[in-house]
This record gives sequence, C-alpha cells and structure tokens, in this order.
Amino acid sequence: MAFDFKKMVADDRRLVFLNLAEFGEEHKVDGKTITVVLDDNALKERQGGQELGVAESSLMLYAAVEDLPPRRPAGEGLNIDGREYIVNDWSEDMGVATIALGQTVTM
Repeated sequence: MAFDFKKMVADDRRLVFLNLAEFGEEHKVDGKTITVVLDDNALKERQGGQELGVAESSLMLYAAVEDLPPRRPAGEGLNIDGREYIVNDWSEDMGVATIALGQTVTM
C-alpha cells in the first residue's frame, strides 16, 4: 500500500482538527451549519499581542474549504451565527480555510 500524504492530511483535517469531539464546533456560516474552529486569540498573536480598539472585535475562523461559501476578498461580509463580519484576510492551505474577521460594534 502506497503512502498517501495528501489523503492523510485530508483525513486528519476532519478526524482531528474539525472533529466535534476535539476542536470543532457547529456554527452557521452564511446560513449553512458547518463545523468550524473559532479562535478569538489567534489574531492577537498574529498582531504581536497588541489589543484591538474597544469598538472592534476580531475572530479567526478555520473550516474545510468545501464547506464554506465561495472565497471572499478582504472588505466583503461573511455572516457567522447571525452576526455580520468583515473579511480581513482569507487564505486556504491543504483544504483548510483560515479567515481573519473583523466586526465594528455600534454603541
């Protein structure tokens, strides 16, 4: 049996990282319930530990590319659980999308 690294990565993506018993959680993305990993600390690490302004919240979303709507450019909206976020960055690697989201909070 041949070693198939791509298949192993694809399996790990679902069986470990996006597994509901491990890191994954179900959330609605543009009205469709999918398994994602949400991380509100990842952006702080990316920004060198700097806190964002009080009126802005940030979120990092990880999901299987095929579960998401079509890729959005920076500045476009993405609805997560009924809240509208702005896409700051959307990258894809080995079948997993990493999406940096921002939301302006009105007071």
